[in-house]
Amino acid sequence: MKARNWLMGVGLAMLAACTDSNSGTTSGQFDVDKVLAYCDTQVRRTLDELSRGDEGTDYTMMPRNIPDSTSHWYCSKATKEEWCAGFWPGILWYDYEYTKDPVIKAEAERFTDALESISHITPAYDHDLGFLMFCSYGNGYRLTHNEAYREVILRSADALAELFNPKAGTILSWPRNVEMLGGHNTIMDNMINLEMLFWASKNGGDKNLYDIAVSHADTTMKYHFRPDYTSYHVAVYDSVTGHFIKGMTHQGYSDSSMWARGQAWAIYGYTVVYRETQDPKYLDFVQRVTDVYLKRLPDDYIPYWDFDDPAIPYAPRDASAACVVASALLELSGYVSPEKGSTYREAALRMLESLSSDKYQCGKQKPAFLLHSTGHYPNGSEIDASIIYADYYYIEALLRLKRGI
Repeated sequence: MKARNWLMGVGLAMLAACTDSNSGTTSGQFDVDKVLAYCDTQVRRTLDELSRGDEGTDYTMMPRNIPDSTSHWYCSKATKEEWCAGFWPGILWYDYEYTKDPVIKAEAERFTDALESISHITPAYDHDLGFLMFCSYGNGYRLTHNEAYREVILRSADALAELFNPKAGTILSWPRNVEMLGGHNTIMDNMINLEMLFWASKNGGDKNLYDIAVSHADTTMKYHFRPDYTSYHVAVYDSVTGHFIKGMTHQGYSDSSMWARGQAWAIYGYTVVYRETQDPKYLDFVQRVTDVYLKRLPDDYIPYWDFDDPAIPYAPRDASAACVVASALLELSGYVSPEKGSTYREAALRMLESLSSDKYQCGKQKPAFLLHSTGHYPNGSEIDASIIYADYYYIEALLRLKRGI
């Protein structure tokens, strides 16, 4: 099935009934422009907080989280170890896309430039170069066509490709943890980094980057999922032979549970793989991975941090997973049948409506967009917090909705 072919005829009428991209209204209820204006307000509050008065802004310090008990951003240094450092520049680029404000653009450029040195580190420190460089430089290039940004992305893609193990068929996620985990390890989060490889292969990079991305997707599809299409967080392979050893968790409740954000990465990642390859096997697969996630959601469509935590309904939620899935579903809805597309789009809207309610928006309490995300529950880290990547995928989903994607 060709991408978006259902938008013809009846499909187009359905889309128009759901979203008016000019007015920003959805089903007569959800005002996407109002929510994007809220995001812009929060962005400017964050910029004010980061300016540090007379000292000026340290553009190497990136917002990371706001714990539940505080009202100000905890910031971390933009280094190779900080996987979240690309999300704040990405948010600024998205806010600039909406507002067209040159002040926001200038801030996006300054924060993005702070990451440039990471692209020179080879081989990559770990797999997170896609999060770091494509969320920042990728969005920057899309909106400005700055040739220097393209060069950074291509250099980053090459560095990421050096972590590819042809025997295993996947990109190594954590070089520092090979011994601890017992071999070549690949985490589900790594699916998000494939988009940078696909992009680079089409924009002046080595064509082999496409093959690496496809190999990674195929191997992950084969070994990273259980028969019911729920996913492991981590797959471990023999570093020498490439043979699959085991599936396990690192951030989920157990090795056999469905960690919400891991499943969200899979939904988003395989939507991208289908878009880039047009291979129907990925379209079939991502629907199966999506459907098991949607089937188990609570009434407000915001998942608990792990679908199998026995503490449910008292377990913490993970708004970040909902943001990732909402963004992915808006794209995926354009690749499937009209009936399935309507189901996915309605699910995305329900997620965004919940996320945009007083229960999940920070409002005046904090300068972030959203409350109630969970980072690393087993480690006791970022539990029921505002987290920068939740905000990134939230504003991305809102812009996709406004554009009619």
